Amino acid sequence: MFDRRGETPLDAPRTWAEFPDPEWDPEAEPEGPGQVFRVDLTWLTSSWTCIFARGCAGIDADRPDDGCCTLGAHFTDADDESRVAGYVARLTDQTWQRRGAVRAGWIETDHDDARKTRVLDGACAFLNDSGFARPGCALHHLAAELGIAALRTKPDVCWQLPLRRSYRTVTRPDDSSYLEVQIAEYDRRGWGAGGHDLDWYCTGNPAAHVGAVPVYLSLAGELRELVGDAAYTELALRCAELLGARRLLPLTLHPATRIAQDSASR
Repeated sequence: MFDRRGETPLDAPRTWAEFPDPEWDPEAEPEGPGQVFRVDLTWLTSSWTCIFARGCAGIDADRPDDGCCTLGAHFTDADDESRVAGYVARLTDQTWQRRGAVRAGWIETDHDDARKTRVLDGACAFLNDSGFARPGCALHHLAAELGIAALRTKPDVCWQLPLRRSYRTVTRPDDSSYLEVQIAEYDRRGWGAGGHDLDWYCTGNPAAHVGAVPVYLSLAGELRELVGDAAYTELALRCAELLGARRLLPLTLHPATRIAQDSASR
């Protein structure tokens, strides 16, 4: 199932690259690296960019101005929650529209008792309305005000989207194993079964594939945070190699990027 307003199918040909952890020491681990990165080059070289307040239709048709903030944000762990709490304390009535309305707390639990940001007035409590002096995420604006990356102030799930990091253990034929760290597109399935009910989703929609630079460059800070500097350098090299090869060979291009480019050239 995919969105009726132009969203491309979830499954399409992809180009992947695997490389061992750049810090692997063959002498210490002669059976092979203990960690291997697997990265979706098709996604990382796509022209996706966030179009919040610039055409984003939101994930709920009844609240198109919310972007993906409608449901609130689950915390990864206690450290994630604690880090965000430190920045919440620095918000003011001028930067956070609902600061006065959350005196009962800005954290709630879902039906599984998982902790998350509170939903207030139909969306995440940190979402300032379009009519407020600073519309959008209050924590995002705080980062700009402090001159730091938004990944420092926002919950992990918020700054990681639309990147998806996942792990699995892979067993080799000799029964040795390694941890596979995968970096890929956070499509609507990343939200779980409920993702198929979202009214619009950006990563597969040509409307959001209008970035001036590919994802591996526009989200370089987030990628470095997810995989580390050494692995990012290797990832960026593979992306650059693919972009260079595309000029000579018909290698896999993200379908939404292809449609956006075709539309722009008409």
